[in-house]
Amino acid sequence: MSPNATPSTTFASNGISIERWTKSSRVALGCMAAVLALLMFAPAVLGAGAIDRLTALFIYVILAAMWNALAGFGGLVSVGQQVFFGLGAYFTIRLADAGLNPFVSLFAAAVVTGALSIPLSLFMLRLKGGEFAIGMWVVATLAHLLVNLDGLIQGETGTSLISLNVYDSGTRRATIYWLALTAMAALLGALFILMRSRAGAAMQAIRDNEEAATSVGVRVIATKRLLFVLAAFGIAVAGGLWLATATTFQPKTYFSVQWTAYMIFMVLVGGIGKFEGAILGAILFFVIETFFGGAGVWYLIGLGATAVIFSLYLPRGLWGEIERRYDFQLLPVGYRLKLPGPHKIKWEE
Repeated sequence: MSPNATPSTTFASNGISIERWTKSSRVALGCMAAVLALLMFAPAVLGAGAIDRLTALFIYVILAAMWNALAGFGGLVSVGQQVFFGLGAYFTIRLADAGLNPFVSLFAAAVVTGALSIPLSLFMLRLKGGEFAIGMWVVATLAHLLVNLDGLIQGETGTSLISLNVYDSGTRRATIYWLALTAMAALLGALFILMRSRAGAAMQAIRDNEEAATSVGVRVIATKRLLFVLAAFGIAVAGGLWLATATTFQPKTYFSVQWTAYMIFMVLVGGIGKFEGAILGAILFFVIETFFGGAGVWYLIGLGATAVIFSLYLPRGLWGEIERRYDFQLLPVGYRLKLPGPHKIKWEE
């Protein structure tokens, strides 16, 4: 076999082929693009309540996709990702107070947070398994305490993104909606491209067996750092967008572990390690919150019980189970080996 031969040309003579796209995945990508285009016009036809709820959905999709990228694709399970959510909101407040346009501040704050995650990764990525998970929770707690010391924030009393008040409510709502939609599409697109690249394959190799990945030349720490920073940036974007919708900032709310619990729930229910799973999990969480969010503590108990049930009886999540039963993928990030014969067998590589 020639070292320059591709898998498809190598196995063509034997009737074996390797594919990345299926007919259904091409159709799904086209449908998603069409849906995103239609959603751009939603502020013109939907009421204020519906726009606010859709904005929340877009933020949930970002959160689920970023935690799934870190844990599902990279094997870095964290219970402290609320640190980036809180810092994204905090730096938005800080930059807006310094005179920067509040909408620009949302993304500038995410850049600052992403930059801070780089030196943080030098220490955190030396930890593994439970140590990394708890270590991130400790970092989130420390960040919460430090933010409380800022005089602008006034401790747990908090403050508001008052610079948004210069815009009328309709303009503000529509702009935040479009920013959330654009951010969701951009982050999902970037993650999809990344996971289908060599770096994405390296990340999944590290997740499956770090020692084996190291032995074949994968730069483990550098690859983990790329995913860590991307997740930090994406979650910070979500934090800034949430602040823009709520306008008020209280550290205990934004640095609450509840945000990471929501991320874990969405990914577990939708399907950890599945690109489609995070999106499905976010939609399901959004529906549950919309109809049962007013139930108070019983709502939280129900979420916890649902997560436990899925962990025990559907560990692959809903999309993982669909994929296992029907061999059906919409947005594949791996390869599929297709064998010849009357009963063609396919599986993901």
